[in-house]
Amino acid sequence: MSPLDGITVIALEHAVAAPFASRQLADLGARVIKIERPATGDFARGYDTRARGMSSHFVWTNRSKESLTLDLKSDAGMDILRKLLSEADVLVQNLAPGAADRMGLGFEALHDSHEKLIVCNISGYGPDGPETDRKAYDLLIQAEAGFLSITGTDAHPSKAGISVADIAAGMYAYSNILAALIQRGKTGKGVEINISMLEALAEWIGYPMYYATDNASPPARAGAAHATIFPYGPFFAGDGKEVMLGLQNAREWTIFCKEILDEPALVTDARFATNADRSAHKLELTAIILSAFSKWTSEEVIAKLSAAGIANARMNDMAGLWAHPQLQARDRWREVDSPFGPMPALIPPGGLGGAEPRMDAIPALGQQTLAILQGLGFKSDEIDALKEQGVI
Repeated sequence: MSPLDGITVIALEHAVAAPFASRQLADLGARVIKIERPATGDFARGYDTRARGMSSHFVWTNRSKESLTLDLKSDAGMDILRKLLSEADVLVQNLAPGAADRMGLGFEALHDSHEKLIVCNISGYGPDGPETDRKAYDLLIQAEAGFLSITGTDAHPSKAGISVADIAAGMYAYSNILAALIQRGKTGKGVEINISMLEALAEWIGYPMYYATDNASPPARAGAAHATIFPYGPFFAGDGKEVMLGLQNAREWTIFCKEILDEPALVTDARFATNADRSAHKLELTAIILSAFSKWTSEEVIAKLSAAGIANARMNDMAGLWAHPQLQARDRWREVDSPFGPMPALIPPGGLGGAEPRMDAIPALGQQTLAILQGLGFKSDEIDALKEQGVI
């Protein structure tokens, strides 16, 4: 039995944050019914066609769900949704600011008649305050949260290569929903959860915020290197490829000087005595490191660093990640079905007692509409009428 067997989640979701949260619940066995607009569905379905004809974002965040097309602007569509909510445990929504309340889907409107229902709202800025009505996309929250100010190079700020604000919000929604389910087991009552993308990403930026306490200067943008620890970042080997390495303490610095650089005198060189000294003289130290590494290929550098116990990594690209030997050796890959055939998928991190995780299909738009309506007691002629009216 999966941990969330018997839990039903209704998801009024689009894009990344809410779908990522509800997929985690589906991974644990929850029944997730994804409500989508008739004909068009979740607009993330149209982001690209790179995943064998499907959107890469949608494939990643929507496996193991059921897709129900429903026009929530119609009375009939809302009646169907209310029937679903009467049997649901969780409602997750990331509609436009204020939309859920206008539709009568806010926690206060639902709680009296759905006492056990947990309502999780995901928004850019939260349910109140001066910014509550602002639209929020991942890049915009990266800017508002100060993420762009510390990411990139001296000359150019850079966004994260992944939807980091959406992912942060999705993971906090997921963990809060799990906590709410535990609490409901004690009290018998559902609660409201409000997740703000800004607050989620601000929590993740705790170290730079505290580094800049009392208006002190923030960490400088350092590209792929570390802003305050050195050497920690990419260095070229003799074959022109980059190797990542990181030194965290004096013991590692001593080993690095003696066994890698073959310059034991550097251990007592005043320019490099502490991490702060090494950071202050990073140009001189970089030249020394590059001179040593120039004699070896990147794989030889990695081998030497590993043998010496110095943390290191290859600069992999996406092809390197697909083929990563550690993921292969640990049997992390599975296949899930989709409208375009089988797709590879990583099993979720962690796991309970080695049990095989749930890895069900990525749904086509409206794929489960008929089955869901039949489960609610709708007859064939009623379903046909709903189709003709454009409700489903």
